[in-house]
Amino acid sequence: MSLPTVATDHYTHQAELLKALAHPVRLAMLGLFSSEGALTVTEIHCKLGLEQAAASHHLGILKSRGIVTVEREGRNSVYKLKHGCLSQILACLNQCNPPAK
Repeated sequence: MSLPTVATDHYTHQAELLKALAHPVRLAMLGLFSSEGALTVTEIHCKLGLEQAAASHHLGILKSRGIVTVEREGRNSVYKLKHGCLSQILACLNQCNPPAK
């Protein structure tokens, strides 16, 4: 199946966004941002039980794909969802496959 160039570019960008989210740690981060708003790397790595370097690595991927933004507050980098509607992706996934209780 061949798509027009304009559609291909659009869907390629969307596929890259979904690829960036297609990791359990990054989906967990999406859940944190959805429920708690802006967080520092330290808060994220403590809440998810990750090494700080691993949290920073995953945040870098999310930032490079335009999923999160980062602002400096003193010595801390504070991350938050760039677009609040991104939390709907997680909500949709939870409707299709609810978390085990």
